[in-house]
Amino acid sequence: MESPFTTYKLIVLYMLKNTENPLTNSQISEFILDHEYTNYFNLQQAISELVEVSLIKKQTIINTSYYQLTEDGQNTLSFFENELSAQIRDEVIEYLKSIGIKKAEPLLTPANYYPATTQQDTYTVRCQIVQKNITLFDISFNVPGIDAAKAICLNWPDKSQEIYESIIEKLL
Repeated sequence: MESPFTTYKLIVLYMLKNTENPLTNSQISEFILDHEYTNYFNLQQAISELVEVSLIKKQTIINTSYYQLTEDGQNTLSFFENELSAQIRDEVIEYLKSIGIKKAEPLLTPANYYPATTQQDTYTVRCQIVQKNITLFDISFNVPGIDAAKAICLNWPDKSQEIYESIIEKLL
């Protein structure tokens, strides 16, 4: 049986999974404290530990902390989400609706390849990130050989967020 502390962490992960945008510390705290799942200090310790092990990412803007689920957090939650009772999951969804938070739309990460017209045994790979039928990121490039093209297409869904963030960071 899981510890209550694990439950607090799962609630935070579940909240972040079901949001389109990052949540503030006060939004997370309001839900957990209003439902009397734990006290403020235990919650802050749980959040801090989630950040420390990179299951969630913290960004502070003008004295407000925003939290977002990482890929590792998403993967971890996929294994343990059913440990949260249906009642808690329903309460989270209701709370998010009540504060006007939209449910996260899944990101699509299509990738394909085709023979390049410039050189023999060269393939053009096209990788995209799409949300709500809007293309957020679209890149095409040539690679030598079909094996490289296949490998890139296979790895794109797992690496797309990291690559996108890296490119944006370097350009800004």
